[in-house]
Amino acid sequence: MHTAPRMRHGGDLVVESLTALGATTVFGLPGQHALGAFDALRRSGLAYVGLRVENNAGFAADAFARVTGSVAPLLVSTGPGALMTLAALQEAAAASAPVLAIGSQVPTAGLGGGRKGYLHELTDQQASFRDVVKSVHTVRTASQIPSALAAAWTSALEAPAGPVWLEIPQDVLLAPVTVPPVSALRAEPRPLPPRPELIEHTAELLRDAERPVILAGGGVVRSGAREELRALAERLDAPVATTFGGKGAFPWDHPLSLQSWLEDRHTTTFLEDADVLLVVGSGLGELSSNYHTFRPRGRLVQIEADLGKLESNHPALGIHADARAALAALADAVPARPAGTGAKAAADLLARVRERIDGQGLELEQGVLAAVREALPDDSPSFWDMTILAYWAWSAFDPRAGALHSAQGAGGLGYGFPAALGAAAADRTRPVLAVSGDGGAMYSIAELATARQYGLPVTWLIVDDGGYGILRAYMEDAFGEATGTELARPDFVALAESFGVPAVRTTAGRLAGDLGAALAAPGPSVVVLPAQLRMFAPTHLADQG
Repeated sequence: MHTAPRMRHGGDLVVESLTALGATTVFGLPGQHALGAFDALRRSGLAYVGLRVENNAGFAADAFARVTGSVAPLLVSTGPGALMTLAALQEAAAASAPVLAIGSQVPTAGLGGGRKGYLHELTDQQASFRDVVKSVHTVRTASQIPSALAAAWTSALEAPAGPVWLEIPQDVLLAPVTVPPVSALRAEPRPLPPRPELIEHTAELLRDAERPVILAGGGVVRSGAREELRALAERLDAPVATTFGGKGAFPWDHPLSLQSWLEDRHTTTFLEDADVLLVVGSGLGELSSNYHTFRPRGRLVQIEADLGKLESNHPALGIHADARAALAALADAVPARPAGTGAKAAADLLARVRERIDGQGLELEQGVLAAVREALPDDSPSFWDMTILAYWAWSAFDPRAGALHSAQGAGGLGYGFPAALGAAAADRTRPVLAVSGDGGAMYSIAELATARQYGLPVTWLIVDDGGYGILRAYMEDAFGEATGTELARPDFVALAESFGVPAVRTTAGRLAGDLGAALAAPGPSVVVLPAQLRMFAPTHLADQG
């Protein structure tokens, strides 16, 4: 008996196109208008990780993109589902994470603000995304789906990478199609090499410099330029500081490493005193400039893939280029100089930084961070929410062979745990650490169900201080009293166990052992540390020596 072939529809073109482009995993949450795509996803070879809140699905896709360097598809529905992704897409934009967000739309008849009264209808859904993502793409017919996805994929990857938004009406996703299955699509981002005359001039400046220093940002990490950065620094005998987003760009314990103490006045002064400061992959924004107190006195050279960030905060010799290509060209162009001076300058600076921190009675905080470092395997990535321990980690945590990721780009709460789930979905062979405060943890509690459902190897450290601890500290310092920062919260151990996730309540003294045991166990786990941590004294408010 002859069986008629199954009729394909627009949703099949979506999953076929994603597969042809190289996607392996899709994150998301289904909704009425997107069901055509989800039906096709069921029949595809793509892995699906469904989270409980669209914003958390966006954070998971962001982390998948960061750890793999590839595009992470995010599939959501129209209106409320789409809008719930905006905070996550803002973080992806700040971190240059290539997330391909695919949202459904009301039927084609309702596009253009016609006010047809469809469920989830917005007058102009795209308008909500234009100020957040790199590019916006619209599909009106099924035949446009493959090319539109290829264009969006290319846009997401092209330097500077970032999130993109593509929307497809419900009726297009459900429309029957007779075209052959998509077998191949090309999405090749254009390279962004440096202009040769700029490299030549920069090489001359560095050759003649007496005190060259390098500040490496997240662009170095994203372009995979660690070896090129190290080669250039060693040829120049130049100390290297990394921004919070650039952690891991340069070995923490290298003799030339200044580490990441960018909120320290000693470090700010050291960078200011460089006669040539090479800034690579950073826009010298608020956090990277010690809250805009940085005032360079020497010549500034800035290598940046994002054209809008070139000289956006300080006059410089601006080089619009991919960090890896530019650093490789500079390493070939500069002569090697004798080693020794740079390492001594770096060691002297770090000694002054340690003396300042050690004089503030912060043994608990330093001990907790050291315990986390002891427990975490060297090659495991960690994901940090906006919480006091994360603020410490930005400056003081050595990521080793793993990587440290946080939401410090956009600064929203709730990033750590769902992001860790996205990283674990990319590689289930090693444990992943998430760190949150109790306030931030409440944004993501529902994702304990996700962790359990997929058996993802994520250990969630929740530092419970009874409220929004960093905001409490800010308000008490500024106004003498905090408002709106104290929180009723659940028994996190009992709550995790109710999801079937093992959990333990620990102390600062037991943290290394309890956290290490949780990380070594298969599947998800939760470790709760009741503690009220303090930040080290700021140096951007006054010169504290």
